[in-house]
Amino acid sequence: MKQAVILLILLFFCSATANSQENATTKGKLILEDLKYIGQVDEQYQSVNIEMCEVVGGNFWIPYHLIDSERVKTEGIAALKRSIPPINLYDKKLRTLASALGPMYVRVSGTWANSTFFQDDDKPKLEIAPEGYENVLTRAEWKGVIDFCNAIDAKLVTSFAISDGIRDNEGSWTPSQLKPLLNYTKSIGGEITAAEMFNEPSHASYGAAPGGYDASWYARDFADFKCYIDSVYPEMKIMGPGSTGEGGVLPGHRSMETDQIFAAVPKPEFDIFSYHYYGGVSKRCRGELTPENALTNAWLSRTELGLNYYEEARDKYLPDAPIWLTETAEASCGGNPWAATYTDCFRYLEQLGRLAKKNVQVVMHNTLCACEYALLDQDTHEPRPNYWAALLWNKLMGTKVYEAKSTIDGLDIFIHNQKESSEGMAVLIVNPKETETFIEIPVKAQQYLLTANDILSKTVKLNGEVLKLKSDDKLPKITGKVLNAGEITIPPYSIIFLSFKNLKIQ
Repeated sequence: MKQAVILLILLFFCSATANSQENATTKGKLILEDLKYIGQVDEQYQSVNIEMCEVVGGNFWIPYHLIDSERVKTEGIAALKRSIPPINLYDKKLRTLASALGPMYVRVSGTWANSTFFQDDDKPKLEIAPEGYENVLTRAEWKGVIDFCNAIDAKLVTSFAISDGIRDNEGSWTPSQLKPLLNYTKSIGGEITAAEMFNEPSHASYGAAPGGYDASWYARDFADFKCYIDSVYPEMKIMGPGSTGEGGVLPGHRSMETDQIFAAVPKPEFDIFSYHYYGGVSKRCRGELTPENALTNAWLSRTELGLNYYEEARDKYLPDAPIWLTETAEASCGGNPWAATYTDCFRYLEQLGRLAKKNVQVVMHNTLCACEYALLDQDTHEPRPNYWAALLWNKLMGTKVYEAKSTIDGLDIFIHNQKESSEGMAVLIVNPKETETFIEIPVKAQQYLLTANDILSKTVKLNGEVLKLKSDDKLPKITGKVLNAGEITIPPYSIIFLSFKNLKIQ
């Protein structure tokens, strides 16, 4: 009798344990039939920024390991930057890695562009910028930008100077800098596909605009700017306003709000509605983000909060204009230390997936190769984990976007057509949770599974193998693992792309 009781207790314990283990995981089914078509993104949807500061050389965010806390106490933000030389856009390794992400837009802009003087001659670079400017861009440096874009199958996007140097005695905008830059661009076979009048008018007081610059002044400048572009370079699309931080996303003083810009007379008319987004301020600038926040739904969905304000403004003022996110990264002020780790792969891919579903046409990551938030290490150009994430997105995800019918607790699922294929679908599944998940797939697929030994790892694995460049700095062959129809495992803290090559889209 005693043995029977013990046996019953053991059976109950085993049953309870099994049920507990089953409840600790999630199961679901991936549905790929009769999906709702949402829309289509630009062919260059995934794009990048190269800061004007990189092109001309200047002061940019200092790496965390070089920050001198004593200097910061006495010098403030100046101690958080270091002098960097002009980037070598002819570097073979840089071009190889950038080419693999094409086709894309390359945006050369940033705060430095607002006060950069174009030196329209072949003399040695001026040591001091002319009065009214802070930086100097040479012909050779700009030709490097044009040659780089041509070499990697990229279209150029930029912005222009708006500082005191370009203005007449009454403070009005003039084409004194725009004219020689456009003429030189054409003379060397270059093309500027689109441009903002200047970088972030929302923060004009920090961006070299004249004292007292406001929305009315902006409207007058823009009218002159647009009139000139329409007469000499009508093929270039005009983007704007290119503001940032509104809608409760980031605290801080802004020179003017988007509503003020559109209320001004004459009302600005943009071909493309552009905005910038950073979900927070980095630790470098006393931000309070932590690695623990980085995989929460509140953080991953924050990109949609950043869109909401500007989407409503677009719908109100320019309802027919496409919307582009022309500058974004993990956090402003160069990114947090963990922006250079596996952690940022989740933010990076969730942002692309979520914004594609919201009909944002282009997302330009800041930067390609400067500071912690870059896709490539600034000094060595070695790929960061988010570069490999970008590479897989570019390899697999097409431009047509579908609404996922599957809702599986803990997983975010994004479905596009298979890139460069008349048939087939690509599915991105993100599991930012510490629990394993099981999902049933309807047909055979190719799996591209990203994992890491730790979320703060600076290396990432594809199907269990560490991703790294070959000895000659060329990319490794990116191949999938065959999965048969049936149940597959989604590991904790993992990202999986599934390629269904022979699946017809309904």
